Amino acid sequence: MWIPGGSVDGVVDVVVIGAGQAGLSAAHHLLRRGVRPAALAAPGERSVVILDAGSGPGGAWRHRWDSLTMATVNGIRELPGMPVVEADPADPANRAVPEYFADFERRFEVPVQRPVRVVRVEDDQETAAQGGTALLRVHALGPDAVPLPPLRTRAILNATGTWTRPFLPATPGAADFRGRQLHTVDYVRAADFAGQRVGIVGGGISALGFLQEIADVAETFWYTRSEPVLEDGPFTQEDGREAVAGVIERVRQGLPVGSVVSNTGLRWTPALRDAQRRGLLERRPMFVRTTPDGVREADGTETGLDTILWATGFRHEVRHLRPLGLHNAAGGIALDGTAVVSDPRIHLLGYGPSASTIGANRAGRAAVTALLAALEREPAVSA
Repeated sequence: MWIPGGSVDGVVDVVVIGAGQAGLSAAHHLLRRGVRPAALAAPGERSVVILDAGSGPGGAWRHRWDSLTMATVNGIRELPGMPVVEADPADPANRAVPEYFADFERRFEVPVQRPVRVVRVEDDQETAAQGGTALLRVHALGPDAVPLPPLRTRAILNATGTWTRPFLPATPGAADFRGRQLHTVDYVRAADFAGQRVGIVGGGISALGFLQEIADVAETFWYTRSEPVLEDGPFTQEDGREAVAGVIERVRQGLPVGSVVSNTGLRWTPALRDAQRRGLLERRPMFVRTTPDGVREADGTETGLDTILWATGFRHEVRHLRPLGLHNAAGGIALDGTAVVSDPRIHLLGYGPSASTIGANRAGRAAVTALLAALEREPAVSA
């Protein structure tokens, strides 16, 4: 199915990369607006190919830790045209959410090709030499990492998220540590740390959750670069608007950005109040280096550790777009809505202000509207 039937010379109008919340939302709106799966597109019809690196539906939700249940996960926005997620509060999110995504794909006949991992996107030199707007050439690996023939397209809706790009801060002595070093992506269950001394690094929601879980079976040590601030009271709509506005402004200026979630701050909950009473929130300043048997503290003392768990967040997975030179001198990518300012053929979904489930839905719809308006000025590639 990789070489689309109904297209000319393996060229399609749109390639959607990623089938998480943002990618499925975009695919849904494309199909509703009459864009046809490339294998079914007749001459003159707009065509789309939807690619996903996962072995099944669910995006990053397939890989969440077992203890993250539907009762403890942050709010999940329903997919377009679907009811809200209905699941038992005790159900693991890594099972319930992928099942919901799979139901969406079946119900709306979204033809996701998987597993297909895009490794590079570049200008198509043949069309670039002809002048005008060049096509894009997509290079990808299929099952068993077998290279697939390049696919040419007019535009890309990129929805690759962040899960595949965990961030690990550079730490002096890291290679000397004889224990285990894990990231959030590696976490499965607290029982794996039974009887150990565990250093947990990070000041976000995930780090606090790990602290509470692991402390039941192990001795924990919490490290952050700055003093965490936990605020009283609920997170309001106004708080949310301010967080989103801040991220939007950074994207507009082309500055490096994190997710909206990383800008919303931390709030006291009954569980965190209990953790405070248990002494679990006694934060330590970030250690200065890793030693073979643990870490050297900011005050020069040594602390022995069996495991260091880095809950230090993620970066946006856009490395496959590097050949296009989208990053500016500030290290960010400037966007106009979802379109890259320097290359409007590329739309980034789940990036900056759309890096949340509600933002992903809105970004998918907005990107499709803008993209189809631009394509209307050109003939369909299957004509």
